[in-house]
Amino acid sequence: MLTNGVGRMMAEGLAALAAAGGAAVVRAAGTSAWQGLRQSVAEWFARGDGDRRRVELERLDRSAAALETAPDEERPGVRSGQQGAWRARFEHALENLSGSPREEAAENLRALLLRHAPPGGAEAPSAAPTIRGDVDVRADHGSAAAVRMRDVTIGTPPQPGPQQG
Repeated sequence: MLTNGVGRMMAEGLAALAAAGGAAVVRAAGTSAWQGLRQSVAEWFARGDGDRRRVELERLDRSAAALETAPDEERPGVRSGQQGAWRARFEHALENLSGSPREEAAENLRALLLRHAPPGGAEAPSAAPTIRGDVDVRADHGSAAAVRMRDVTIGTPPQPGPQQG
């Protein structure tokens, strides 16, 4: 066990990375991001082992099914449990490596998370549209609220002046 300052910082960094992985799995389940994240996470754990990849895909599918079928009143607990379970799996996988294989696995996990689960990414069910980037919605004559997504502002649009008709 690493007890010096550098070792502790490295362990904390890996724990944070594992937590981000667990959160990403739970956030992505049931969204348009799920298939890409699912495939990449399974490949990350399998490291080229086809049988293990299939096992990981099944495990991911069971997690997604548990999240999707949980009754509303149980959903927060199920989400928390699944997130903790995936965090522990990522931590365990990273702890079982050392040196450059651990560094490589951590870097691959970081890249996977950036690619499939960017911070602040949209969370929408897979049947709904997912919008990334700037969005500006307006309606004329006060018929709807104006919404600008980025640093989200919500309000009533200004009434058209005489020059606007």
